[in-house]
Amino acid sequence: MKGTASETLPLGSVSSVRAAAICAFGVALASVTGSLFPPGQWYAQLNQPLGTPPDIAFPIAWTLLYIAMAVAAWLVWRSVGFGKALKLFTLQLVLNAAWTPISFGAHLLVGSVVLIIAIWLALAATIVEFWFANRVASLLLWPYLAWSTYAAYLAIGLALLN
Repeated sequence: MKGTASETLPLGSVSSVRAAAICAFGVALASVTGSLFPPGQWYAQLNQPLGTPPDIAFPIAWTLLYIAMAVAAWLVWRSVGFGKALKLFTLQLVLNAAWTPISFGAHLLVGSVVLIIAIWLALAATIVEFWFANRVASLLLWPYLAWSTYAAYLAIGLALLN
Protein backbone atom coordinates (compact mmCIF):
# COMPACT_ATOMS: atom_id res chain seq x y z
CA MET A 1 0.00 0.00 0.00
CA LYS A 2 1.22 3.45 -0.72
CA GLY A 3 2.14 5.56 2.28
CA THR A 4 1.00 9.08 2.86
CA ALA A 5 3.11 11.99 1.64
CA SER A 6 4.58 12.43 5.12
CA GLU A 7 5.64 8.75 5.27
CA THR A 8 7.04 8.32 1.77
CA LEU A 9 9.90 9.94 -0.10
CA PRO A 10 8.20 11.07 -3.33
CA LEU A 11 8.95 9.06 -6.46
CA GLY A 12 10.08 12.12 -8.40
CA SER A 13 12.63 13.20 -5.81
CA VAL A 14 15.08 10.40 -6.72
CA SER A 15 15.70 9.17 -10.27
CA SER A 16 15.26 5.48 -11.05
CA VAL A 17 18.99 5.12 -11.74
CA ARG A 18 19.90 6.88 -8.49
CA ALA A 19 17.43 4.72 -6.56
CA ALA A 20 18.98 1.58 -8.12
CA ALA A 21 22.45 2.78 -7.14
CA ILE A 22 21.33 3.50 -3.57
CA CYS A 23 19.68 0.08 -3.25
CA ALA A 24 22.72 -1.70 -4.69
CA PHE A 25 25.12 0.26 -2.48
CA GLY A 26 23.08 -0.40 0.67
CA VAL A 27 22.92 -4.12 0.03
CA ALA A 28 26.61 -4.25 -0.92
CA LEU A 29 27.52 -2.40 2.25
CA ALA A 30 25.58 -4.92 4.35
CA SER A 31 27.33 -7.79 2.56
CA VAL A 32 30.78 -6.48 3.53
CA THR A 33 30.44 -7.89 7.04
CA GLY A 34 30.77 -11.37 5.54
CA SER A 35 34.27 -10.46 4.37
CA LEU A 36 35.22 -8.66 7.56
CA PHE A 37 34.14 -11.52 9.84
CA PRO A 38 34.75 -14.85 8.08
CA PRO A 39 33.81 -18.05 9.94
CA GLY A 40 37.45 -19.12 10.30
CA GLN A 41 39.00 -21.86 12.38
CA TRP A 42 36.66 -21.29 15.32
CA TYR A 43 33.63 -22.18 13.19
CA ALA A 44 35.39 -25.15 11.59
CA GLN A 45 35.95 -26.70 15.04
CA LEU A 46 32.30 -26.49 16.08
CA ASN A 47 30.01 -29.50 16.06
CA GLN A 48 27.84 -28.91 13.00
CA PRO A 49 24.14 -29.74 12.72
CA LEU A 50 23.03 -32.34 10.21
CA GLY A 51 22.57 -30.76 6.78
CA THR A 52 25.27 -28.11 7.10
CA PRO A 53 26.28 -27.21 3.54
CA PRO A 54 29.87 -27.08 2.30
CA ASP A 55 31.57 -23.73 2.85
CA ILE A 56 31.46 -22.88 -0.87
CA ALA A 57 27.63 -22.80 -0.76
CA PHE A 58 27.53 -19.68 1.41
CA PRO A 59 29.17 -17.12 -0.91
CA ILE A 60 27.24 -18.47 -3.89
CA ALA A 61 23.89 -18.34 -2.07
CA TRP A 62 24.53 -14.93 -0.55
CA THR A 63 25.64 -13.38 -3.83
CA LEU A 64 22.40 -14.46 -5.48
CA LEU A 65 20.31 -13.41 -2.48
CA TYR A 66 21.94 -9.97 -2.25
CA ILE A 67 21.33 -9.36 -5.96
CA ALA A 68 17.66 -10.33 -5.55
CA MET A 69 17.40 -8.10 -2.45
CA ALA A 70 18.79 -5.06 -4.27
CA VAL A 71 16.50 -5.58 -7.27
CA ALA A 72 13.48 -6.07 -4.99
CA ALA A 73 14.24 -2.88 -3.06
CA TRP A 74 14.66 -0.95 -6.30
CA LEU A 75 11.36 -2.26 -7.68
CA VAL A 76 9.54 -1.15 -4.54
CA TRP A 77 11.24 2.25 -4.58
CA ARG A 78 10.15 2.70 -8.21
CA SER A 79 6.60 1.59 -7.38
CA VAL A 80 5.83 3.51 -4.18
CA GLY A 81 8.90 5.49 -3.15
CA PHE A 82 10.79 5.18 0.10
CA GLY A 83 8.11 4.47 2.68
CA LYS A 84 7.13 1.80 5.19
CA ALA A 85 8.12 -1.13 2.96
CA LEU A 86 11.65 0.10 2.42
CA LYS A 87 12.01 1.12 6.06
CA LEU A 88 11.27 -2.51 6.99
CA PHE A 89 13.69 -3.64 4.29
CA THR A 90 16.36 -1.37 5.80
CA LEU A 91 15.68 -2.80 9.27
CA GLN A 92 16.12 -6.39 8.12
CA LEU A 93 19.23 -5.37 6.16
CA VAL A 94 20.81 -3.80 9.26
CA LEU A 95 19.97 -6.91 11.28
CA ASN A 96 21.43 -9.05 8.48
CA ALA A 97 24.64 -7.01 8.53
CA ALA A 98 24.91 -7.48 12.31
CA TRP A 99 24.56 -11.27 12.17
CA THR A 100 28.07 -12.11 10.92
CA PRO A 101 29.92 -9.94 13.49
CA ILE A 102 27.74 -11.37 16.28
CA SER A 103 28.14 -14.96 15.12
CA PHE A 104 31.63 -15.19 13.65
CA GLY A 105 33.23 -12.12 15.17
CA ALA A 106 32.01 -12.33 18.77
CA HIS A 107 31.28 -16.10 18.69
CA LEU A 108 27.90 -15.54 20.36
CA LEU A 109 25.93 -18.61 19.31
CA VAL A 110 22.82 -17.80 21.36
CA GLY A 111 23.02 -14.19 20.19
CA SER A 112 23.08 -15.40 16.60
CA VAL A 113 19.89 -17.40 17.23
CA VAL A 114 18.12 -14.37 18.69
CA LEU A 115 19.31 -12.23 15.79
CA ILE A 116 18.29 -14.70 13.05
CA ILE A 117 14.80 -14.85 14.57
CA ALA A 118 14.65 -11.04 14.49
CA ILE A 119 15.87 -11.09 10.88
CA TRP A 120 13.25 -13.66 9.95
CA LEU A 121 10.44 -11.63 11.52
CA ALA A 122 11.59 -8.36 9.94
CA LEU A 123 11.99 -10.10 6.58
CA ALA A 124 8.53 -11.68 6.76
CA ALA A 125 7.04 -8.25 7.49
CA THR A 126 9.05 -6.81 4.59
CA ILE A 127 7.74 -9.47 2.22
CA VAL A 128 4.15 -8.64 3.21
CA GLU A 129 4.69 -4.91 2.69
CA PHE A 130 6.50 -5.54 -0.60
CA TRP A 131 3.50 -7.62 -1.78
CA PHE A 132 1.29 -4.54 -1.58
CA ALA A 133 3.90 -2.35 -3.28
CA ASN A 134 5.24 -4.66 -6.01
CA ARG A 135 4.47 -8.38 -6.14
CA VAL A 136 7.57 -9.26 -8.15
CA ALA A 137 9.70 -7.59 -5.47
CA SER A 138 7.95 -9.61 -2.79
CA LEU A 139 8.51 -12.85 -4.69
CA LEU A 140 12.20 -12.00 -5.11
CA LEU A 141 12.56 -12.11 -1.31
CA TRP A 142 11.06 -15.59 -0.85
CA PRO A 143 14.38 -17.39 -1.49
CA TYR A 144 15.96 -15.14 1.14
CA LEU A 145 13.22 -16.12 3.61
CA ALA A 146 13.81 -19.79 2.80
CA TRP A 147 17.57 -19.35 3.31
CA SER A 148 16.94 -17.45 6.57
CA THR A 149 14.75 -20.32 7.78
CA TYR A 150 17.57 -22.73 6.96
CA ALA A 151 20.07 -20.37 8.65
CA ALA A 152 17.87 -20.35 11.76
CA TYR A 153 17.96 -24.16 11.81
CA LEU A 154 21.76 -24.08 11.49
CA ALA A 155 22.14 -21.38 14.17
CA ILE A 156 19.90 -23.24 16.61
CA GLY A 157 21.76 -26.47 15.86
CA LEU A 158 25.14 -24.82 16.48
CA ALA A 159 23.91 -23.31 19.76
CA LEU A 160 22.54 -26.64 20.98
CA LEU A 161 25.51 -28.74 19.87
CA ASN A 162 28.17 -26.41 21.24
